[in-house]
Amino acid sequence: MPGHLDVWSDVQFSTLTPGPSTDSPLAASHAADPKDRRWWRRARTVPVVAATVGLVVLGGGGTAYASAHKSVTLDVDGNVQKVSTFAGSVQGLLAARHVTVGDRDLVSATGALGDGQQVVVRHAHQVTVSENGTQKTVWTTALTADEALADLSARGAVISLVASRSQEGGRPELPLDLTLHGPADVVVDGATKPVQDATISVGDALTQLGVTLNPLDTVEVKRSDAGRVQVVVHRVVVQDVTTTSEEPFTSSTVDDPTQYTGKRTVTTAGVVGVRTIGDRVTTVDGVETARDHVSNDVTTAPVNEVVAVGTKAKPVAAPKPAAPAAPASAPAAASATSGSLNWAALAQCESGGRVDAVSSNGMYYGLYQFSVSTWQAMGGSGLPSQASADEQTARAQALYDRSGAGQWPVCGKNLFS
Repeated sequence: MPGHLDVWSDVQFSTLTPGPSTDSPLAASHAADPKDRRWWRRARTVPVVAATVGLVVLGGGGTAYASAHKSVTLDVDGNVQKVSTFAGSVQGLLAARHVTVGDRDLVSATGALGDGQQVVVRHAHQVTVSENGTQKTVWTTALTADEALADLSARGAVISLVASRSQEGGRPELPLDLTLHGPADVVVDGATKPVQDATISVGDALTQLGVTLNPLDTVEVKRSDAGRVQVVVHRVVVQDVTTTSEEPFTSSTVDDPTQYTGKRTVTTAGVVGVRTIGDRVTTVDGVETARDHVSNDVTTAPVNEVVAVGTKAKPVAAPKPAAPAAPASAPAAASATSGSLNWAALAQCESGGRVDAVSSNGMYYGLYQFSVSTWQAMGGSGLPSQASADEQTARAQALYDRSGAGQWPVCGKNLFS
């Protein structure tokens, strides 16, 4: 009940800040009900005499003195004092005891002050909370974390208190005790550890259990599903990671007057470079929560390809002498024989039937995979793969007439299929 006295030590609230206005989100939840046991936390008794009377008053004056003098109990933020006073009102008592009350603060009584009365004052102070995942600062007159959580949770939101680590040494601090009565736990690194003394501060609770905080770790206080107060430590790690990818090279050409037109020679081979991408990754309890790109640079430059393209005119081949006319009774010429062969089957075997085919080593071209030298020997110009299918077939037939199917050692048998 209010005014219950015990021998606990004083509670120091060095961070309490009287509030300047009346829009406190918790004011309604702390209506001054002297039967609410949350008002009475960690109290001590300090007998105080408000004034010393060095004069004996006789007769009726003694009766007036006795009626004016009162013995009351004053509880300011959990510090309980027995006070002897001549104040006639609650406001007068608070003024005499230098207790300042702001618009956000709570006082259990107003008006006239009676002998034996109990007056409870709760100063409002700010705490940082996480409400449905969003941090904000709110006012509360609660003295303990469990009391604040109970009041805030009554608003229907998912609430936790966020402990500040701005003080020297990085100790997590709340302007509240961890809890006053009932069990409390510390949840850290996947384990739940009970707190032996649930009346200590958040920082002391962690120290008691040997929990070491890293520089970026965060601490929040919330209620478990079972209603226990929990101090939850979140391990926060920020690290830079790098990934690499290929940086492609470009290709350029230069004229080469020493090579025949159409001939291409790679003079500088292309080499891909390396691009390195740096990311700053944040993880909370091992789960990635943020990734920021911090760098994107070519760390190894590519080597660009250079191709020499011939510009020298090709010599014109001298015309072959005309073959003598065959007698009327002579057999058909060889060209007639080559024309009846299965040239489509040969082309399919050599190049897959592709007019512009080029071998993987770059040495053979077209339907029948001519080398450039053989193509030129048969009167062709440019690359075989650049000629029409009819021209390629005609020059292949001429080559067969001159040298036979041995010019195609693997696929030549297809001519006779």
